[in-house]
Amino acid sequence: MRFASLGSGSAGNALVVEVSHTRLMLDCGFSVKDTLVRLARLNLAPSDLTGIVITHEHDDHAGGAFKFAAKYKIPVWLTYGTLKMVTRYLPVNQQDLQLHVMDSHCAFSVADIQVQPYPVPHDAREPIQCVFSDGKHKLGVLTDVGRTTPHIEDKLSACDALMLECNHDASMLQAGPYSWALKKRVGGDLGHLENLDSANLLSKLDNSKLQHIVAAHLSAKNNTPQLAKSALAKVLGCEMDWIGIADQLSGFDWRTIS
Repeated sequence: MRFASLGSGSAGNALVVEVSHTRLMLDCGFSVKDTLVRLARLNLAPSDLTGIVITHEHDDHAGGAFKFAAKYKIPVWLTYGTLKMVTRYLPVNQQDLQLHVMDSHCAFSVADIQVQPYPVPHDAREPIQCVFSDGKHKLGVLTDVGRTTPHIEDKLSACDALMLECNHDASMLQAGPYSWALKKRVGGDLGHLENLDSANLLSKLDNSKLQHIVAAHLSAKNNTPQLAKSALAKVLGCEMDWIGIADQLSGFDWRTIS
């Protein structure tokens, strides 16, 4: 089992999870052309993808998904709430779209990959995040969430790899260039996790199996990789260099869960 990011941040998000010959892409917030370029960096083509899972309707997660899926005939999984909100993205010619509505609490399988969606507090219609598994190992993904919940902590505990949102530093956000309304949204209960909140979440998890941890969805204006790494490293008692960063431009290369 391995995973890699095409990019992570407010300008676009996409993650690829691979088990054997099955590859799922979580979100697709890039244009068709940009997605092709980013996939090629991972030595992947659209024909290598088994499906796309959409977490919610915001542009940086779903903006390019449906044109890409229709063009290359890739099945898409999403919640009913998300489906109701993405009509503006759907191509005129929809017969090539294979849409599967999922329950935000119910696990499902796509070939070799088991997907456990779980609901999260975020300012979208029916947002979810996911834990991916090959039956032995688990990759937990959490971005675009305003606060943690006991349900989130339960789903992310005892994972072999974690991708956690470290969107902003609270001080940088308050002193930064955003409008007051946007600061309230980003820092609110339906916004995005701050570094120390992510660290607090991490401290509540069973991390005994953890092989990889990656800080994701960093704000370009209200955070730095060093601040995110420092917050997570303090909880784990590890070197800062062991904490990975999901970069907006380059994402991150394949990481193998052994």
